[in-house]
Amino acid sequence: MSIKSQKDFTSGVMFTLTGAAFAWSSATEFTVGTASQMGPGYFPLVLGLLLVLLGGFIMFFSLVVETPDGGLIGDIAWRPLLCILGANLLFGVFLGGLPMLGLPSMGIIAAIYVLCGLALLADAASFTFKRWLVLASVLALGSYLVFIRLLNLPLPLWPDFIKLN
Repeated sequence: MSIKSQKDFTSGVMFTLTGAAFAWSSATEFTVGTASQMGPGYFPLVLGLLLVLLGGFIMFFSLVVETPDGGLIGDIAWRPLLCILGANLLFGVFLGGLPMLGLPSMGIIAAIYVLCGLALLADAASFTFKRWLVLASVLALGSYLVFIRLLNLPLPLWPDFIKLN
């Protein structure tokens, strides 16, 4: 049997491996419990097994269903990959700071603006200042309303060096 879609087969393998790792980790590190008395490892185990099942289906269909171009895997899009990963890393650094380097927390507002700016640079052709400003402002306002006002999470709103009463 030959692979009829390389993209689907590779995606299925990634889903299967990720799901198996989560299922194995949750089953060995946490108490799983039963369906009536779930332990902390129950939900990650079930999600991991569902991901394995999904990956198996995707791999099966990649062997059965013919795709027009063979589903060939192209070159890696380095710019979007690095921009999206970098945006998430910088979000974490801006939100929590780096105490070992003396970098204070910049707060959720600044973190969201940095996240949106770098993520939008993944497609430089469509990046505009207006798009960045609107997206970041909507996400910042939504995050403030949901996480700080509704859920009362103790997230820093502004940089540590700005003291508002």
